[in-house]
Amino acid sequence: MSDATTLERIESFLPERSVKIDEVAGSLGLRRAEVGVFRKIYGLDRLRFDPDTGLFDLVLPAARQALKALPEGRRIRYVIYAHTMQTLTPPHIDAAQVIRDDLGLHDAEAFALTQQACVSSLGAIDLAGELLRAEAPEGAHALMVTGERAYSPKVQLIPNSAIMADAAAACLVTVGGRGDEVRSHVTRTLGEYAAGLEMTKEEIQGFGRAYGTVLGEVILEAVREAGLTFDDIDLVVPHNVNMVSWRQTIKEMGADPGRFFLDNIARYSHCYASDVFVNYTTLRDSDRLVDGRHYVLCSVGLGATFGAMVITHRKR
Repeated sequence: MSDATTLERIESFLPERSVKIDEVAGSLGLRRAEVGVFRKIYGLDRLRFDPDTGLFDLVLPAARQALKALPEGRRIRYVIYAHTMQTLTPPHIDAAQVIRDDLGLHDAEAFALTQQACVSSLGAIDLAGELLRAEAPEGAHALMVTGERAYSPKVQLIPNSAIMADAAAACLVTVGGRGDEVRSHVTRTLGEYAAGLEMTKEEIQGFGRAYGTVLGEVILEAVREAGLTFDDIDLVVPHNVNMVSWRQTIKEMGADPGRFFLDNIARYSHCYASDVFVNYTTLRDSDRLVDGRHYVLCSVGLGATFGAMVITHRKR
């Protein structure tokens, strides 16, 4: 049996309430001209945003769907909650443990990962595979969950970059299973931009200049580590930060824009660590993922980490 990490089921969840970016502009302090820039230049239009949805109401539906693929007699060894913002609940509430208990997975070890911001979900999959190989019995599984709410203007607006939206996702992970095979995982962290939202103007400009080059290099490095060339990749399944950042990256790579799935940027905006899985399920549910073909999941987290994961899709 192969010891590769496999993704047995990926699910996502979006609140039903969809709003135009104009409807959140007031609370974010955006002037009409700035909204116009977000729409016409950055490519944003709508987002899922429901202030009445609680954190666990957002996270749990996708997790429950993913668990339906758990084979009978198998158990979840780890529940990993990957999120972008370090603080999502009051100090006395351990969100990962609440998620584990609400799902009835009382024997599982539950913990959170946030250190790579929006790339934490890819890192959590990589870690889940390493833990399963190192210390879990054969056939054990892990559940990686994402989902966080844009609960205040401070965390919903990344100036001149993104407007954050509500979404969640879950991924059932095992080793040597029948699902999508993880072929490589590459990250690169530029610590000089660790201040994130508190970066100086000069740091923001430096990050902007490095962004497309470094993201392109990380994508191509992941492809090489997978033993492939970029011509072997069917689609890049990216985060939904904005169109400008992706146009810059595609130009730096000298790649065909048609090989990057950017349709959901206008529909859903940037959903923290959930984007690549929302985009994956959009592609899967529209029958655009091909058995045996290769895909790159990639994202960038403030702080600043660039991450890419190459998978080979297996139709179930």
